Amino acid sequence: MSAAPPPRERLLVSACLLGAPVRYHGRGAACEAALLQRWQAEGRLVAFCPEVAGGLPTPRPPAEIEPGQSGQAVLRGLARVLDREGAEVTAAFVAGAQQALALARAQGLRLAVLKEDSPSCGSARVYDGHFAGQRLPGAGVTAALLREAGLQVFSEWELEAAAQALARLEAGRG
Repeated sequence: MSAAPPPRERLLVSACLLGAPVRYHGRGAACEAALLQRWQAEGRLVAFCPEVAGGLPTPRPPAEIEPGQSGQAVLRGLARVLDREGAEVTAAFVAGAQQALALARAQGLRLAVLKEDSPSCGSARVYDGHFAGQRLPGAGVTAALLREAGLQVFSEWELEAAAQALARLEAGRG
């Protein structure tokens, strides 16, 4: 009898990167990178939008984390997420992040590829809270929560690094 092949790692991915029209303006942000397309064809991707899962409609006013803050501060109750009209949407962002983590745990996911600059999914940058198009270093709410839980989080601009992490996990080198 031959041994069954080891299970393939799967990745949590921002649904908008696969073209789902879930972003604040009602459109997607399809990433045409060959790696992402290959992983999708291989059935490795678990698509998720934390903002929609948290109860926000599409379309919706754009939202940003309060000036000078990032997702970690939101998770600790030290900062809020506000939309352009001034409405607080923190609870929806936190609820969506918690649902993303629950999904990742339920499916044994250890990697995520998330939409950069998003107040939910940004892994290295988020908008600065002034709705002027400026970015600052930091993670969005979902990216921060996933990292705190031990997932490796990458943006759509870091697919090669994600592929290397995927190879290490599948080789048992974590």
